[in-house]
Amino acid sequence: MLKWLVGIVVALVIAVTVALFNTDKHVRHLVTHLPTDRDVLFWSIEQRDGAFRTMDWFPFLAGANVIAAGDDVKPLPQGRPLALDVDIDQYMQDQRSAAIVIIHDGQVRFEKYGLDFTAEGRWTSFSVAKSFTSTLVGAAIADGHIKSIDDMVSDYIPDLRGSVYDDVSIEQLLTMTSGVQWNEDYEDPDSDVARFNNHEPAPGVDATVSYMRNLSREAPAGSKWVYKTGETNLIGVLVSSATGKTLSDYLSEKIWRPYGMQQDATWLLGLTGHEISGCCIQAATRDYARFGMFMLDGGKVNGNAVLPEGWIEKATVTSVDTYYSSKGYGYQWWTYSDGSYAAQGIFGQGIFIDPQRKLVVASNSNWPRASHHPTVGQQRDAFYLAVQAAIDSENAAE
Repeated sequence: MLKWLVGIVVALVIAVTVALFNTDKHVRHLVTHLPTDRDVLFWSIEQRDGAFRTMDWFPFLAGANVIAAGDDVKPLPQGRPLALDVDIDQYMQDQRSAAIVIIHDGQVRFEKYGLDFTAEGRWTSFSVAKSFTSTLVGAAIADGHIKSIDDMVSDYIPDLRGSVYDDVSIEQLLTMTSGVQWNEDYEDPDSDVARFNNHEPAPGVDATVSYMRNLSREAPAGSKWVYKTGETNLIGVLVSSATGKTLSDYLSEKIWRPYGMQQDATWLLGLTGHEISGCCIQAATRDYARFGMFMLDGGKVNGNAVLPEGWIEKATVTSVDTYYSSKGYGYQWWTYSDGSYAAQGIFGQGIFIDPQRKLVVASNSNWPRASHHPTVGQQRDAFYLAVQAAIDSENAAE
């Protein structure tokens, strides 16, 4: 038996190594650093450098669905270089940046890659995917699959009936104000966020639903904001249940293909075969930027509305205060007081959108820590301000 298990492990390692060698020359030297377990939060920096661009290839994860792109790619014309008052090389080194793409008024004003990553590669999103998932709720409402965000969550996920989620609305999931107790500490191996993706589900029940239905209430629904990745996974289950489609297919149908993303993306699956909707889209950085442009375009494709009227305005303003003095929270979007907003993921992933300046900043990184590093988060916010200042300076000069 032991010899058989060793043979299987060796075969899997060889398969991944061959795939890496044949698919991306820039990760060949990282093969020896790839992790061999599912505990993403506790991988080493070297393991993450290799893994974040290859997660949909890992045999010990549960696989991934393809988010298919179409044949017509939305062009990103080159604009004049943006004069940033930033030591960009030092900034990218401090951030451990894999990519930064700045789009202003539909043109690429800055683009640079690090960590041996390229424009053709796909980097994982982590919680940036939350903002994609919430946008699909809007699409499902526009298509008539979901009646209202005032509906109760368990109306769409029958396996949640009889749990604390009987009293939680879709809007309260979107704003993370369910009042359900949850621990999102990325450095605590006993936290909910560390344990729920490895939870063994009840037979026939989605893994996320099986875990979440056993949680308890700590506050009345709608009264307290607590960041909960597990609840975004519930939103994904809800959208799939309502539409009868996988999240990957629905995202491809509504946005990825018609808006003109440059290449296929992927979405990692949980143990029971559903997309991990609070995390884990793998996409090109330019396509993350295009998603920001889709939001700037009012959620329209070729003039046709994908989202209900007023959805973006409601989704991207502060619905609830957070523990950050500088940021609020909307429908799975972080919000700023100047009207800008952002999708953000642990280890430094982000899409920053400023409607006033017609600005998108898409970035991917591998921060030293998931989110509690004392400086890199503030440094990234300062970078956004520097980009805004550069555009304002141009406008003043003109």
